[in-house]
This record gives sequence, structure tokens and C-alpha cells, in this order.
Amino acid sequence: MENDEFVIIDIAQFTALWSRTYNREGKPDWSHIIPYYDESIHFRDCIQEVQGIEEFKALTARLAKRSNELSMAIKNAVMQGRLIYMEWEMTILYRNTRSSIIYGASRIQLNEAGKIIDQRDYYDLWGDIFDNIPSFNRRYRSFMKKVFG
Repeated sequence: MENDEFVIIDIAQFTALWSRTYNREGKPDWSHIIPYYDESIHFRDCIQEVQGIEEFKALTARLAKRSNELSMAIKNAVMQGRLIYMEWEMTILYRNTRSSIIYGASRIQLNEAGKIIDQRDYYDLWGDIFDNIPSFNRRYRSFMKKVFG
């Protein structure tokens, strides 16, 4: 690993860093963890895909801006070599509506220098949000089971 203070060395350090991102005030802050990302970070989730640290910073700023409240609980995390898998629950409040819990997982790849070079987040955004809408939730799940189940 390169001589850099901003490298991921083990799962305890990683989960401690990640847990600081979502604070008690409800507004996420990535400023402490951004230095642990490689300049050419590749990020993808079910909504977007970005390449490069500037695009990734813009993505995190958009998420913080549109979220009235956002918190995350890490349920499980493992690291094997330069690969990290993390299971999480994100509670999000958009525009003073009901809070929704989104259940997800992330696959994070570190480069040889110990920086995050690739991150893929997996979650069912619409299903988890629709589950919190009374009367609509059953119809949505019934539709999904009929069409895809």
C-alpha cells in the first residue's frame, strides 16, 4: 500500500468511517470519507452510474440536498482481501413525507493502494418505498408477484 494516511486497512476501520457518514442530525456528510476514494472511482446503483471523484462528490451532494433526513445502519460487513461486502438499512425522509427504510447491500473494491476504486450498491428503491404507502403496498407486491414471481 502506498504511503498515504487515507487507506482502508481493515473492516473495523471501514465500518467506523462509514458509520460517521450518516450523523444524528439527519444530513449525511461524506467529507471525512471522500479522501479514501480513488480519483477514478466508479460508482453504480439502481439509479445512476458515475465515473471519477468529482462526479461522485456531486452525487453525494445531490443526495444530501434532497434528503430531509437520512440515516444508515450497517447490519453486516465483511472484508476479504481488497473486497468489502456490506449489508445496510437506510432510513430516508423525502420532503416531509413518511420515513422509508431501504434495505440494501454494497460491494466495494479497493485498489492496490487501499483506496475505494469501485462501489456497486444494490437495493429495491421503489419496492421499499411503496411498502410504506398504505393500501398501495399490497397492490404493488401483488403486481410484482403476478408479473415477476
